[in-house]
Amino acid sequence: MKMKPPLNRVAAFSLVEVTLALGVAAFALVAVFGMLPVGLKTQQTSVQQTKANAIASQIVADLTAALRLPPGQYSKQFNLHGHWAAMLTPDLLYFDNDGSYITGSTNPPTVPAGAVFVAAVTYLDPPTETTSLADITVAWPAAASPIDPITGQADLSKAAGSVETFSAINR
Repeated sequence: MKMKPPLNRVAAFSLVEVTLALGVAAFALVAVFGMLPVGLKTQQTSVQQTKANAIASQIVADLTAALRLPPGQYSKQFNLHGHWAAMLTPDLLYFDNDGSYITGSTNPPTVPAGAVFVAAVTYLDPPTETTSLADITVAWPAAASPIDPITGQADLSKAAGSVETFSAINR
């Protein structure tokens, strides 16, 4: 004879099983929430580096165009020294948070208002007959890179981040 199962049997989790499941879920959530600030900071740094690389690309394009100007003329966009005269100090350019050039900010005596990025363009002298060389460093925030009143140089060592590129531009 076969016994019938009791009718009052209900399938459910015990209180111990529910407590353990909540503990595991809480532990996992604490780990995920702990990683959020690191992820946000990494994403922010990545955005700044992308903007800095775009600024460096704009400068390289401007220097390439400037090499085709007649002697004594400067580039139109950044007012850089088009024919790579011997420069004792690099050109400093300032950009806002969108990566747009702050007009008239080439080698200013102080950091312009609204500047987020500073770019230092160092010309390597002497240029050869076929190639001109430039070292371009873009740093942020610009306000953390004060300009030395004696040399006119920005101190990029105090910046939160920077991107550097070396460019060889064919004439």
